[in-house]
Amino acid sequence: MKNVRYVMVILFTLSLAACGGGAAVKSEAPADEQGAAGVETGAAGGAGAEGEALGGGTQVAMAAPRPEKMRVLFEFDSSAIDSESRAIIEAHAAYLVANPNVMVTLQGHADERGTREYNLALGERRGVSVERMLRVLGVSSERLTTISYGEENPMALGHNETAWRLNRRVELAY
Repeated sequence: MKNVRYVMVILFTLSLAACGGGAAVKSEAPADEQGAAGVETGAAGGAGAEGEALGGGTQVAMAAPRPEKMRVLFEFDSSAIDSESRAIIEAHAAYLVANPNVMVTLQGHADERGTREYNLALGERRGVSVERMLRVLGVSSERLTTISYGEENPMALGHNETAWRLNRRVELAY
């Protein structure tokens, strides 16, 4: 059993190295989105690895681990996906492709600036942007649900850029 865990850790590490291109993704997320030791984490994921031989020659397919980062952040008044967000979405796509029975809800949010109606529409556009990218990466649309909360569920309270940045997001809820 120790050998199986050891092999799984090595394969996961190799898949991170292959996907990340050697560069860590800088996280501006709060500690609950960072690794267990509070260390910044790169984009987790990868499509997993096909079976490592385990005694008796049986092959076991290993699914990709669920990504640690559950939020995609956006710029002010935008639903465009930047390179950091792209890495997060790609990790979730790999997880979803490797786990075909898993469903996800994409929860779009906006900061407090703008009217309630505008922010609901902006949260919807952000959710649809993430949904569109997941579909392009091979996730079936039947497994994706998009909902907008607009400004109604802020992650950070405050009236400054730090709070607003954290509130401009799509959360992936499994």
